[in-house]
Amino acid sequence: MALGLVAIFSFEAVDLFFISQLGDNSLAAVSFAFPVIWLLMGIGIGFEAGASSCVARAIGQGDLHRARRLTTDTVVLSTAVAVGLCVVGLLTVTPVFTLLGAPGELLPLIDEYMTVRYWVTPVEAALWTSLAAIRARGNTLLEGKVITAAAVLNAALDPIFIFGLLGFPALGIQGAAFASLTGNLIMLGLMVFYLGPRLGVYASLFAPLREIFESWRHMLVIGVPAIITNAIVPVSNGIVVAMVAAYGIDAVAGFGIAMRIEPMALIPFYALSAVSSPFAGQNFAAGQFDRIIEARNVVTRFCIVFGLTLALVLIFVAEPIASVFSDSPEIRRVAVQYLWLVSVSYGAYGLVMSVCASFNGIGVPLPGVALSVTRVIVVFLPLAFVGRWLFDLNGLFVAAAVSNLGVGTLAFFWLGRRVRQAKTVSGIP
Repeated sequence: MALGLVAIFSFEAVDLFFISQLGDNSLAAVSFAFPVIWLLMGIGIGFEAGASSCVARAIGQGDLHRARRLTTDTVVLSTAVAVGLCVVGLLTVTPVFTLLGAPGELLPLIDEYMTVRYWVTPVEAALWTSLAAIRARGNTLLEGKVITAAAVLNAALDPIFIFGLLGFPALGIQGAAFASLTGNLIMLGLMVFYLGPRLGVYASLFAPLREIFESWRHMLVIGVPAIITNAIVPVSNGIVVAMVAAYGIDAVAGFGIAMRIEPMALIPFYALSAVSSPFAGQNFAAGQFDRIIEARNVVTRFCIVFGLTLALVLIFVAEPIASVFSDSPEIRRVAVQYLWLVSVSYGAYGLVMSVCASFNGIGVPLPGVALSVTRVIVVFLPLAFVGRWLFDLNGLFVAAAVSNLGVGTLAFFWLGRRVRQAKTVSGIP
């Protein structure tokens, strides 16, 4: 799973590198687009979390028919919702990005990019929800292969569409969006063909409405709280972008670079989070509570050791990595300051992600929502406003680190308490 995510986030970095060759305005335009793209992805991840949890528990109970029904119905619903979000997005490009603080000279570039990028949303929804159902069956190898292939394809298409190679017209910033759309469409087509006839993970599209609605209800019990959990972060990022915009386009561009570098650093934590949900779900359904506690302890030790090591490495490599994307000293300075200050809390953030995924997996999503709300709204945003007032941009970044560290500690104890309660109620010694 981690190797597949390396490919995905490497593509994101490659994508940003090619866009940076178009100039600082293009780099800033895409940076303004990040919170909106993350919000759409967060909603899709909510459906993915619902599918992973429900399918994993069905597998743990040995109900393969229900697992197939849940897979199909969730893919259909997530894709339909994504199409609706795409249409809304296309109709609101100017007001949304004006609200985010984008200056007038960047709005044409943002519009050019997002009119294509929005259409990636329903394709990704169908692709990633299907992959989540595969992961719920314990097959992370296939998922890793698919997302690696998608990343390689996107990276290959990027320069072709952006700069007009091999006879294609040069589309500039819009070419990056076309590369994402084309790559995801190709992989979705190949994967549906393979997962359906070859692996039999889908049920028929035609089923009694009562059965379909029951699948949706069952999935949305996890999916809706997961959507809220995942939507909180990009909404807060949008607020942060608006705050950063007060310091100029260069500051936004630097923040955007940091936001593309950061996921690369967080890959092991994303991978742990992705597998924590089905692992917890299967073992919870099978009554193996001690295995969940053991996994929590192992994940915590890993997060602490790897997180601190990562922070140490970034002290030395943040500057040279940022310089790959921009020659501007101001842009590089903002990116480096963010990575230096926030990286000390990456381990705690990774633990929060895994704990929230575990809560989703065992069918108790509300603690995950509470943790996310606490981290972002209760702790981070108030500290961000105070920190910016006292220490300018660095205050924003310190606020992010403090919120990660505090809520990571809370998450560790909350998951242990909830699993031990379930073990006591079950009567298992």
